[in-house]
Amino acid sequence: MTDQTVIYRSMNDGEERAVCRLVARVFADFVAMLYDPQGVREFLAYAADFDQLRERLQNNHFVLVAETQGRIVGAIEVRNCDHISLLFVEGELQRKGIGNGLWRRALVSCLANRPEVAKITVNSSPNATEAYQKLGFQAEGPEQTENGIRFVPMAFAVQSSGGG
Repeated sequence: MTDQTVIYRSMNDGEERAVCRLVARVFADFVAMLYDPQGVREFLAYAADFDQLRERLQNNHFVLVAETQGRIVGAIEVRNCDHISLLFVEGELQRKGIGNGLWRRALVSCLANRPEVAKITVNSSPNATEAYQKLGFQAEGPEQTENGIRFVPMAFAVQSSGGG
């Protein structure tokens, strides 16, 4: 796709379905094949249930979206301003800076709301570790599996000087 304007903003009420559909679609295309059936069920029960997303937003979670041509093409969900729960970008738009744009804006929001945060963590799917490394995250341990979900624990060290 050629140069398009990407708008980054907070998810609006009523967009939970669109965000959950995006996450489920990208997960199916890029991650699901790495998980056993239990892991796929477990992930989708968390990530593709828009009622649960709405509930999480009431409990220290926030979601930012990337939109282009009126369509949500990326989303990041952050818990307690110190853990990325979800970060997904449409397949055809990956490696075009949208994930970076979402992450950088989420980081600013986290530091504005919790300036004392020393690190932000993520449980990266095995195929996303390189992308997270490019965003400044480092592995904090080997790959693990919980409830069929494979992940590498990673963390971004927040500079006390406000760098980022």
